[in-house]
Amino acid sequence: MESMPKIKKIETGTLWSHTFQKFEATVYVPKANPKLKSDILNYGFISPYLLVFAEKKLTDEEKIAIAREKGFEQIAKNFASSVVFIYPTSENWKTAAPDLFSEIISNSRIHQYFQDGAVKAWNRFTNTIDGYFIRGAIFRTFVYGYGESADYIATNCLNHFEGDGLWGPTDIAPVTCILEKLSVNPKIDSADIPIISYGNSTSCNQYINEKCKYFLAKDKADIITDYYDFAMKFRRMTGELIIDKDLYACGLVREACIAEVTTSKDNNGDDKDTKTHKIGYFAFYNEHLFENGKVPVVLGFHGGGDSCFFFSIMAGWANICHRHNFLLVTIENHLNSTATEMQELIEILKTKYPIDENRIYATGFSMGGIKTWDFVQEYPKSIAAAAPMSATVDVGENVYFKKIDKEVNTTVPVPIFYAGGEITPLPELPFQGQKCLNRVSYALKLNNAIAQYNVKLEDKDNWKNKIWGIDGDITYKSYDKNRNATLTLELFKNRDGKIYTVFGSISEQGHDCREHTCEHAWRFMSQFSRSKDGTLHGGETITNLSIFEL
Repeated sequence: MESMPKIKKIETGTLWSHTFQKFEATVYVPKANPKLKSDILNYGFISPYLLVFAEKKLTDEEKIAIAREKGFEQIAKNFASSVVFIYPTSENWKTAAPDLFSEIISNSRIHQYFQDGAVKAWNRFTNTIDGYFIRGAIFRTFVYGYGESADYIATNCLNHFEGDGLWGPTDIAPVTCILEKLSVNPKIDSADIPIISYGNSTSCNQYINEKCKYFLAKDKADIITDYYDFAMKFRRMTGELIIDKDLYACGLVREACIAEVTTSKDNNGDDKDTKTHKIGYFAFYNEHLFENGKVPVVLGFHGGGDSCFFFSIMAGWANICHRHNFLLVTIENHLNSTATEMQELIEILKTKYPIDENRIYATGFSMGGIKTWDFVQEYPKSIAAAAPMSATVDVGENVYFKKIDKEVNTTVPVPIFYAGGEITPLPELPFQGQKCLNRVSYALKLNNAIAQYNVKLEDKDNWKNKIWGIDGDITYKSYDKNRNATLTLELFKNRDGKIYTVFGSISEQGHDCREHTCEHAWRFMSQFSRSKDGTLHGGETITNLSIFEL
């Protein structure tokens, strides 16, 4: 879309429509559950993308009635999301374009800038708007059809195709399809697309069951129950179907929180020049965690177009905090906050949770990685270790690509675990850009590494180590069987023989953040603590590498 759609306010929420080339869309956004605090917090990455392929042309009133009757409205309320009604621009579903679903995907996006079910894709790198989109997580599509529209889905959508993914072209397929009152046998080209069958014949269900790996059949529709019990666990990031563990059923607590902080002078985000502003965050922790005293905390910062739930769920940090029993706090839309303001947030967190002040850690992906570097160069004594991933700006610049308003830290060591993908289109590793090389040099010097980093980018064809320029004092490889990739770690000793600096590269990884790497980051960071006087402790035992054994 070239502009924001015209929003129609109704008693139960908002509504808007837009005609694309192959389909018409009507987006109904019911009023969200107020407990979600969705005016500050973004649930997009865990929300189902509720796509209702309407059997026939409907009035707005009929669409809302169906959303309510079928249960889609309630699910949308529970996730501060929307119900998107789809109808072809052709005469009917029998004449609809077979690749209509692909066009839906191309016009859908999750982003931190959204309103009333529409995304305004602001590009902070170019200071331009990349377009306007239907707000929906393409990796959580929940596609419903009835009668003719169910026949269309069954004939055209149960397959994989190349489409527009989160970070460019990728393998796309529906995540879950609901087929009610079919009159055809589905054409199932991919067994990994979960199907829910309502009111279909025994022979049809038997056929689907033989072809489909994940299948549920009922005589009558029970969409709310079946979403939560069957479909909610599925997502599809880059083609492969992923089944998420129900951490909340296993005792993980998730708190939606909002704090208010004083706006710092170096804030160049949306809250610039305000006196105070609100910061949203999610806290994740195991039940009973706080019963045995103070606990370590990891502050997590998501990527520029992401939200807390990408970092906590997709990147695996919620799993990691559940396994290792620490407090995880992920900051929402942190690009509107500074490292200075994070110091105030830390003090607020200390009053709310029994935090071990000696074991505060920071980590982030992409723009969140840059925010983590801000801690290292501006407030090193506030953390015991840092794990920035997949991004850097030049030394002395902050998350706004501006010079920091204080001296760059060059005297207080900070244990650093930095990792990036080997085939990313962005500069993440030294062989990909000068600023990455500069940051690596800075980290080694800051942590008093024995290794001398006299590496020049123009000489990279002759580098001994093609990624980093030099080898670490110890090299360790860890295979990620879930992604068929290898994490290679270069560990550098300081002059006391301790490991304060670890650099990692991941084979066959683009711009991404994976649980396998984050697990290693936690195992490294957790070895360190920092006393109130700034003294750092830990790093002696890392040389035997046992901490990295999965």
